[in-house]
Amino acid sequence: MKPVVGGWSLRRRVITLLTVVGVLLIGLAAAEAAMAARNRTQIDAVLNETGPLRVQSQELLNALLDQETAIRGYAVSGDPDDLTPYREGLAQEKSVTASMRTLLDNYPQISQELQTVEERVTRWRQSVAEPVITTTEQSGTRAGQALVTEAARQQFDEVRSAVNDLQGEVLAAREQTAHDVRTSSNVLVVLLIVAALVVVVAGAVLLLSLDRMVIRPLTGLATQVREVAEGDYQHGIATVGPPEFIQLGEDVDAMRQKIAADLAEVRAARERIEWVNNQLQKQAEELTRSNRDLEQFAYVASHDLQEPLRKVASFCQLLQRRYAGQLDERADQYIAFAVDGAQRMQRLINDLLAFSRIGRLTTGFVEVDLNKVMGDVAGQTEAARQYADAELTWADLPVILGEEPLLTNLLANLVSNSIKFRRPDVPSKVHVSARLVGAEWEITCQDNGIGIEPEFADKIFVIFQRLHSKDAYPGTGIGLAIVKKIVEYHGGRVWVDTDVPEGTAIRFTLPALPEDVEAAAAADSAAEPNALTAGDTTPSTEAPAALTEQADGPDQPDRADDTLESGRTGDMRETVG
Repeated sequence: MKPVVGGWSLRRRVITLLTVVGVLLIGLAAAEAAMAARNRTQIDAVLNETGPLRVQSQELLNALLDQETAIRGYAVSGDPDDLTPYREGLAQEKSVTASMRTLLDNYPQISQELQTVEERVTRWRQSVAEPVITTTEQSGTRAGQALVTEAARQQFDEVRSAVNDLQGEVLAAREQTAHDVRTSSNVLVVLLIVAALVVVVAGAVLLLSLDRMVIRPLTGLATQVREVAEGDYQHGIATVGPPEFIQLGEDVDAMRQKIAADLAEVRAARERIEWVNNQLQKQAEELTRSNRDLEQFAYVASHDLQEPLRKVASFCQLLQRRYAGQLDERADQYIAFAVDGAQRMQRLINDLLAFSRIGRLTTGFVEVDLNKVMGDVAGQTEAARQYADAELTWADLPVILGEEPLLTNLLANLVSNSIKFRRPDVPSKVHVSARLVGAEWEITCQDNGIGIEPEFADKIFVIFQRLHSKDAYPGTGIGLAIVKKIVEYHGGRVWVDTDVPEGTAIRFTLPALPEDVEAAAAADSAAEPNALTAGDTTPSTEAPAALTEQADGPDQPDRADDTLESGRTGDMRETVG
């Protein structure tokens, strides 16, 4: 391009240059649009015709192989179910061929090959597949296998060869279309290169025209801004040139000053945050060390206290046995107080030791069957149930992830509490049940005892919290605190349900296994249509209640794993008395 004659203004030179470049680019754009339309048509042929045809030809081969395999299998087994792949393959074959027919308007050679495949498949089906099916149905597998000969295999090989020829034609058509796409793409690239050259030449001319009035002042400004960006925020920015550039330099310098002030504040804030983080880290380390020391102290102290307590209890008991009745009544009472105090201190230390070990001495979570755990709990509480004439039942408890010893301790504490806090004139009944709520199992231990007032529902889980005197109900007041700690260690929560008509209902949650949640969701989705059809509005959660009623009946024998009328099994019953 020839340089523009001198004397023109910058505005006129820019307009002339842009006009010439615009005309050239418009012409190139028209040529590129035509070539792009052609390229898009060819790409559509690859993506929407030859590509799907290639996939469908493979699907056709798979469908034919399924049919041939199914015929062989049926001839060997004679099982009608083995014909299912044959029928499915036949349906897939018809679907694939029909779909391929819709794409073959521009490919007569592929259409001819597809016709050949259909003819050979029809001959194979008439001469092999259908006779094998008929003969096997009428005369048995031996007669059917006799028809699966080498000639039948060769006939199916001809079918496979025809499909291979079809795939070859599809591949050739796809390669030709891909070649056309590459050609048109290359032309597009050439046109784009030409357009780029036009833009580059125009840019060079424009750069030479604007270098003196625009680029040099901007370069100087950029250099100063770069110095600031590299960290020299105290460097003042000065600009020469047109007023617009001078104003721009002043604005950039104002921004520099604001950034410098903000950075100073950020540095000060960072220093404060680092100081706070250091303090928090020191406190966390101190807290960790303190907790470790406290755990060690509790463990050592409890062990060291055991020996003197055993001596005190042993010698007090010796005094009680040897000198009972030889001293006055008050001395016997004092000895009894000493024996009782030493024994209660031993129980308290053991309970504290057990409480401190929860979550600290772990064996890892495994799958635990709570029905088995309840069997162990029944054995542990047998003596207490015999003494109190108590009845313990449970039904359909789940399998959860947890530590079996801790879960056994949890349920044993709940059952023991239910037996201990009974009404004196009513036989004690304790029932443990479970239901799935969302992704958690809600497990309930319910009894018919003295109950708990609502205002004390939260206090009973506090360690050493007692609502009755030790003379009325013995114990250390740590059992429900252990229950709460075990439940929270397993990721659940525990509370007292104060809405029950009688007795006490302590409920706690434990995370359910994913397969249990999925099974419940599938059962709910399957039950909804049945409920709408049959008009049954009884929720499925009534099954445990039915089990409870049957387990509590007066004439029911002790049993396990009996199949009930509700269709559920696994109701357990432990009755003593």
